[in-house]
Amino acid sequence: MLEDLVVAAVAAASAGAVYVMAAARVVKQYERGVVLRLGRLRSEVRPPGFTMIIPGVDRLRKVNMQIVTMPVPAQEGITRDNVTVRVDAVVYFKVVNAAEAVIQVEDYRFAVSQMAQTSLRSIIGKSDLDDLLSNREKLNQGLELMLDSPAIGWGVQIDRVEIKDVSLPETMKRSMSRQAEAERERRARVINADAELLASKKLAEAAATMSEQPSALQLRLLQTIVAVAAEKNSTLVLPFPVELLRFLERAGAGAGTDTGAGASPGERAVEAPPVERAVEAASPAELPPDEQAVEELAVEDWEEEGGAGRG
Repeated sequence: MLEDLVVAAVAAASAGAVYVMAAARVVKQYERGVVLRLGRLRSEVRPPGFTMIIPGVDRLRKVNMQIVTMPVPAQEGITRDNVTVRVDAVVYFKVVNAAEAVIQVEDYRFAVSQMAQTSLRSIIGKSDLDDLLSNREKLNQGLELMLDSPAIGWGVQIDRVEIKDVSLPETMKRSMSRQAEAERERRARVINADAELLASKKLAEAAATMSEQPSALQLRLLQTIVAVAAEKNSTLVLPFPVELLRFLERAGAGAGTDTGAGASPGERAVEAPPVERAVEAASPAELPPDEQAVEELAVEDWEEEGGAGRG
């Protein structure tokens, strides 16, 4: 009798241990447990820690509540301005309702991945190339809205969407490089033109100031000579004022007039004829070819007549 009781107790303890081992579950801190009893969803979501289910009747599914980082494969598309590009992105999302993530969608990760690829291709077709390259923040917000709308019904919240890289064809890269180079050259020319305009205004002001005091120009000339002579140069270029040349020319012309007035009648008789003076006054380079030939014949005739008279 006693042995039967001991055997029964041992059997009951063994059955209890097996039941506990089959019914015991542990839910981690970052997980939530969704229980399906005979295929029906239990309203209570099991919190983290130790929990029990009915073996063979209940089925526990654990849902990860952490933020998931999912890369979106590169999608090739044509922008609104007819440029072929390849764009890849990354999606950050998390489950906010474990029951809906289990019941409403078969595989919420796969669903979010496919929706992200479709939305990325749609964004590429609606955007220009300049927007993809320089206005990514606005595109990220639009892509996030496109993903968040259907994901709410799946118990998933889209935390953030980022466009990682935009790949362009090599021909487009070369075209953009030439465009950037032309833009930089245009800016450089504009800057040079502005500098020339400012310099010309300053030079005009300096010239107006120097015209009031002629000695300022001479002082500036001496200052330039001192600056050039400071270097170890063997040759010094000294500018000669044009006004001084004109003064010497007028002085020489006045001296020639005085000499002609004080000469004797005999000396004035042998003075060069008017044709020769005209030839001397006007250089051959200043006369037309026909007039030069006429003047040369006139001079030769005068020389022959003068030689015959002296003979």
